[in-house]
Amino acid sequence: MQKEFDKWNVQKKSIDDRGNAPYYHERDIWWCSLGVNVGFEQDGSGDEFRRPVLVMKGLSQHTCLVVPLTASAQMHPLRFPIGSVDGKDAHALLSQMRVVDTKRLVRKISRLNNETFDSMKKAVQEFISTA
Repeated sequence: MQKEFDKWNVQKKSIDDRGNAPYYHERDIWWCSLGVNVGFEQDGSGDEFRRPVLVMKGLSQHTCLVVPLTASAQMHPLRFPIGSVDGKDAHALLSQMRVVDTKRLVRKISRLNNETFDSMKKAVQEFISTA
């Protein structure tokens, strides 16, 4: 599959020119412009290269740690089930966790419940401690 790096670069320039970034909280699920990435790094999709992400930790007003989500039912130890997001069963891709600028956050979808979020944090801690 051919990646659309040039098309993403135009979109990325627009994102970088945005004024104020949205206000976010941990546990929020947002549509995020992740873009076109190298190799097996998780890409966004559609014309705006978006993918839902779960905000794991706020780092500053301008950056946060996110985990991309997928609706793929493929089983893998690093895919954590989080329930329904925008009407689809979703899994968090722990291996694709990354820091993003909050300008990439487009639209808040929902907020993950405390119980699932706490379980997710434990899964992340286990993943990091075994890496």
